[in-house]
Amino acid sequence: MKKSLFILSIAAACLLFWNCGSDSSGVNNSCTGEECSLTEEIANFSVSDSCYWYKGSRDLLIYPNGKVTDTNGNTIGTFDSATGTVTLSDGTTFTDINLDNLTLLTPEKIEEAKEIVKEKHPNQSGSSKDGNNNAGSSNSGNGSNNPAESSSSFGKVQGGVMDVSGYPVPTLKNISGNGTHGWNTRYWDACKPHCARLKAKADDGRPDTTSEATYAVLGPVAKNCNIHDAEIPAFTLSNTVDKYWMGYKDTGNACVGAEGGENAAFTCTDMAPIAVNDTLAYAFVASQPGVVNCGECFHLQYDGGFKDQDNNNKPKATHLALKNKHIIVMTSNIGTDVKNGQFDLMVPGGGVGIYDALSTQVNKGSGFDWGAQYGGFLTYCQSDSRCGYDGSLECYQNCIHERCDAAFSNHPNLLRGCKWFADWYMAADNPTYQWEKIECPQYLEDKYYTSINTTKATDIKWQDNWSTYNGGSLETMTCWSAGQDPEDPHNPNAGCR
Repeated sequence: MKKSLFILSIAAACLLFWNCGSDSSGVNNSCTGEECSLTEEIANFSVSDSCYWYKGSRDLLIYPNGKVTDTNGNTIGTFDSATGTVTLSDGTTFTDINLDNLTLLTPEKIEEAKEIVKEKHPNQSGSSKDGNNNAGSSNSGNGSNNPAESSSSFGKVQGGVMDVSGYPVPTLKNISGNGTHGWNTRYWDACKPHCARLKAKADDGRPDTTSEATYAVLGPVAKNCNIHDAEIPAFTLSNTVDKYWMGYKDTGNACVGAEGGENAAFTCTDMAPIAVNDTLAYAFVASQPGVVNCGECFHLQYDGGFKDQDNNNKPKATHLALKNKHIIVMTSNIGTDVKNGQFDLMVPGGGVGIYDALSTQVNKGSGFDWGAQYGGFLTYCQSDSRCGYDGSLECYQNCIHERCDAAFSNHPNLLRGCKWFADWYMAADNPTYQWEKIECPQYLEDKYYTSINTTKATDIKWQDNWSTYNGGSLETMTCWSAGQDPEDPHNPNAGCR
């Protein structure tokens, strides 16, 4: 299907929009008419960098690097600057595009638009609920805080921004030959992280959530997201609280049908691996129970080998290409099948593993080939009909890129993490390394910790279905400590209503 692009003459209106009166803070709150309509429209856009807005039969955001996204930030096509042509993933093309005739948008302009809309509609924004209230707080939890009743639309894949620029680059020592030995396996099951749960027993590796004091020192828990990649609470008030009892309960795991399936919690996509530079990357891993705890970080230095090598099965070009690269990993899961020294690397397209919520979150249909359950796209590409077991690095990279594009074209963080495996990690199969425990970089901490359950106490109400939540306020209940019932002074119990 081919369409001719008719450039709309919106530049004048947008110029008026960006230059109408501002208050002392620099935020425009006096726009009227068309410019305000434009403001409210772009306030809902997801923009990762400077881009050009095509406003026509459908809204397109065209980036200087050739990427084309929809207004939710999902990659949907490419732009050829030489021919002025946009080609979408569904085959639709738009021709005769001149970027000089389109409106330039920046993340700063989007944030400014959001502030304008917030000032114009103060009653629609609501107060953000982050779960920091103590049990003795008195929030009424009225219907306006119900995520299902939010005025925001839902259904877009949000995803946190994956950007390491602005973070300091750690200085790492050479640990080759330090006496340690380990190897990576890989997976991405998209399940709720093990470390996003309340502590169950002494040796499960999770933060001690038995008291507010221990949670403050050893917590908080890891974050988790819903099926649309919006962060949701890791735990809430139990679904059985009443005026005579108060307790907490983990948000359900999307990998467990009895806990809610698609209505429950998934891994947030911005926990995919990312390159800091050509020789350093960050990633999350599953680690050995009883040895490694949630939220701990390790520096790995690859040595050019792999787990099952011997004289008849020597390292491949992929392993040698990874040699002397460094990665810092942070434990977000505890795997019962993970061995000492092994870190099971979280890589989109690395295999769905024992459990599988990925095919639910990224619904490609029952016929889509996710590769091997253990090994994913690389194992798919190692088949004799493709690159073979002893294939070239280039063949593996091209094959994996094709699978990444097919799987994650509408999920930019997963797409980036999937291609990272081919481009930075050199498609290495179970490579070996030396390792050491280190302090966690700020970037990994920012991607790991919940921004909602920052204290053990919470008054967030249990929800059976988190799939409709798209950020913003959360429904709460009024809770109290034992003997502090604000409506019944004779009630000796802690409780909620």
